[in-house]
Amino acid sequence: MSSIEQEVAGYYDKLLQRNAGEPEFHQAVAEVLDSLKIVLGKDPHYADYGLIERLCEPERQIIFRVPWMDDNNQIRVNRGFRVQFNSALGPYKGGLRFHPSVNLGIIKFLGFEQIFKNSLTGLPIGGGKGGSDFDPKGRSEGEIMRFCQSFMTELWRHIGEYRDVPAGDIGVGGREIGFLFGQYRRLANQHESGVLTGKGLTWGGSLVRTEATGYGCVYFTEEMMKAKGESLDGANVIVSGSGNVAIYAIQKAQELGATVVGFSDSSGWVNTPNGVDVELLHDIKEVRRARVSDYAKEAEGATYHEDGSIWDLKADVALPCATQNELHGEHAKTLVSNGVKYVAEGANMPSTAEAIEVFRENKVSFGPGKAANAGGVATSALEMQQNASRDSWTFDYTDGRLHQIMSGIFNVTASTAEEYDRAGDYVVGANIAGFKKVADAMLAQGVV
Repeated sequence: MSSIEQEVAGYYDKLLQRNAGEPEFHQAVAEVLDSLKIVLGKDPHYADYGLIERLCEPERQIIFRVPWMDDNNQIRVNRGFRVQFNSALGPYKGGLRFHPSVNLGIIKFLGFEQIFKNSLTGLPIGGGKGGSDFDPKGRSEGEIMRFCQSFMTELWRHIGEYRDVPAGDIGVGGREIGFLFGQYRRLANQHESGVLTGKGLTWGGSLVRTEATGYGCVYFTEEMMKAKGESLDGANVIVSGSGNVAIYAIQKAQELGATVVGFSDSSGWVNTPNGVDVELLHDIKEVRRARVSDYAKEAEGATYHEDGSIWDLKADVALPCATQNELHGEHAKTLVSNGVKYVAEGANMPSTAEAIEVFRENKVSFGPGKAANAGGVATSALEMQQNASRDSWTFDYTDGRLHQIMSGIFNVTASTAEEYDRAGDYVVGANIAGFKKVADAMLAQGVV
């Protein structure tokens, strides 16, 4: 083991001890540190001034109680989080996730990934993330409103358009952002529209924000395919999930000539050999808030499956858009044997380390989440620009900016991988490109 590898391994061991019981955070850091061994071999000054140790330690971690009353007048108590990870490039930027699985380790993993993702966009935004173990599923609108108001009653003092700008994530859509913003406006006594993104179009929101993560993932996939002289036109695509990201990834892939042959939710998966009726899927998932089994009942040629895995389908492209660690090593082997040549992550860290290694060994073009799903935060930053200038852009103009940003992310990812003799390894390229921009800013600003 080289001295650099020993140094990185020693730091990682210390990180494990200081952050016990946070496996997702450990996984995210391990992936980045593996890439940084390559950087330190060529640019050893990045080991100076405790830079890597500072990068892996959040600037601020906020944990708070969220008491609220349900419809039966019973007091409920949840836990709220905001991890403000790194502000070297700009105000903290990252979503709020409301889901029973949320804990400090999950929020730290997401916030750590956000540092590099935001860096790759080329926009002046730092990395942060937040949320709560509150589950909005099955709750009435009144209960969700009361929870959001209680959550913001604590959070509002820690955020602001020049400090920290949250957005939505799993469990936090337009409805929740509306309740959160209303309470912020009430407490701050001002209409500070740049303090949250994902707002309604009539009060500071941006066109394309809803579609951005899904569209961006497909734009990144398109760039990977172009690099090999191929396109989505005529390709078969699998998309895991059926939430906001998945729906718009399906829509954009089919607009570009692909056939989406399957999608899923936590209850099972649907095979759609003739493609997906996006309007019906949107109605079932976003309006009716029903399950994918209901789609299979209404869509011609679609079949619902509780057993097996969506990754058993044959396709050219796979877009995991559901949640972290949903795609394991055995799934990856099945995808490879079934002919998949391109994988782009629409979710955050949906592929395990074993799955990524399978893709790497089999020359599958793999777009990691910090690059492939950066479209959401990029368009959030564009919403911030519109808020700052009191402007509103057209759908086509904003979509064009998004497409341009995603192409730029691919180009810097690909060129950085080549610079460090790892051509085609977009994990290494994204990690190093995202790291260097933040690291240079941190070194320039001193030990803070």
